[in-house]
Amino acid sequence: MTDSLPPGGLVLGTDELTDRWADAWRPEQAAERLDGLGASWCVAAGWALDLFLGRQTRPHGDLEIALPAAAFPELRARFPEFVFDAAGHGRVWPAADAAALAATHQTWVREPSSGRFLLDVFREPHRGDTWICRRDERLRLPYDAVVERTADGIPYLAPELVLLFKAKMMRPKDRADFDAVLPSLDRRRREALRGWLALVHPGHPWAESLAG
Repeated sequence: MTDSLPPGGLVLGTDELTDRWADAWRPEQAAERLDGLGASWCVAAGWALDLFLGRQTRPHGDLEIALPAAAFPELRARFPEFVFDAAGHGRVWPAADAAALAATHQTWVREPSSGRFLLDVFREPHRGDTWICRRDERLRLPYDAVVERTADGIPYLAPELVLLFKAKMMRPKDRADFDAVLPSLDRRRREALRGWLALVHPGHPWAESLAG
């Protein structure tokens, strides 16, 4: 992702975004469509926490997945019937060109006939099979430590990493997600998240809860 934004880009209102994401896929739908994909992809964000817990804890406005940036062309080739829009900084670049993709890390899969968004794809930095945190490149992990799976085989981002990303903004839903997941985090996961918060967000208020 580059530091400068390309020209253009649309600003979509909250109501329009809610409406256009109303038919977003569920994790099992994405997993079925991505079966056999060679890259280490996984469900991210709020849905990943629900997959870890084994139940849906709240409504979700979209479905986000993450995969190594170099694998994006392989994923894109799976969906020739859809359009891929770049998204970031409150803007959307329809049918994203190379400049828009280079300037963003999110890509929204859009159904051209209806304009509905179905899937939000995070193109993640990496070096080979090593995942690199886009918030702080000092945090690097093998993909085997990043991606976990449900009993049905749906891959999801490790919950302690999901919470690390949610720690930046701490929106009401992020705080609710932390409270819902905390009792299910074992000592290893708590210590890992606490260490990463000290690295990426020093002095974060969640650190005290993780120490208990």
